[in-house]
Amino acid sequence: MEHETIKLHGHSVSYQRAGWGPLLVLIHGIAGRSDTWNDVIEPLAEHYTVVAPDLLGHGESAKPRGDYSLGAYASGIRDLLTALGHDKGTIVGHSLGGGVAMQLAYQFPERCERLVLVSSGGLGREVHLLLRAATLPGSDWVLPILAANRVINTGASLGGLLRRLGMRAGPDMEEMWRSFASLGDREARGAFVHSLRAVVEPGGQRVNATDRLYLAERVPMMLVWGGRDPIIPVEHGRAAHELIPGSRFEVFPDAGHFPHRDEPRRFVKTLSDFIETTDPAAVTTDDFRDLLRQGD
Repeated sequence: MEHETIKLHGHSVSYQRAGWGPLLVLIHGIAGRSDTWNDVIEPLAEHYTVVAPDLLGHGESAKPRGDYSLGAYASGIRDLLTALGHDKGTIVGHSLGGGVAMQLAYQFPERCERLVLVSSGGLGREVHLLLRAATLPGSDWVLPILAANRVINTGASLGGLLRRLGMRAGPDMEEMWRSFASLGDREARGAFVHSLRAVVEPGGQRVNATDRLYLAERVPMMLVWGGRDPIIPVEHGRAAHELIPGSRFEVFPDAGHFPHRDEPRRFVKTLSDFIETTDPAAVTTDDFRDLLRQGD
């Protein structure tokens, strides 16, 4: 699979697209890129049209100075899908991408047939110290040092640091390594800091969607978590599941923060089963108005 590019609002947006069938959108996390889904895109594409974008400021997409809030990301996904000729589909978001997916379902409920949150942000206060530290004043000066080639290439030093911070060898370590490497680019670093500070502060996550989870009442929802996630506690997923009647909660006991990379076959099977055993939502303006009034 190759990255395709489209220009939206004057900025290049890179994405992967594969397969035929119902639409399935895969949204990556902070400092990530669509490649994080590579182990699952091909098998999913046997039954679905898969679209996996590089969020603005990430991967091969443009990295302008601008708005990196969850709302802006959600609007960007909406615009990309519209430009590609897609009206609605199943929205899957990992980590920061989970927050984007929830925001998309909130801003544009008519676009979301199902919602799948994978080790998602926005469901509790706790988050790894590394991310909290990156929001501190002066982090803009520290990140270039950590991302310098001489540091990234010193495997023992960086690997030792990540292990001390609770990262295990395997996908967690690989993805964190790749994230550090991407921050060597000044524009990517700026997008990372702005995106992170929009959702995290030194004390923990600053955005919490639990007060709006009732709005997902008419949208099939599944939460997938790694039982050994060092970044966002699995308890966040369990608590959200208890707040959403009819939701499905799947824990991969031996997986970390990237269950779709730790156990790609299981992830594909679990996601496919969820899609095949649920009816797509068709939320209208009247439905959404009624749900909002329930929150009075």
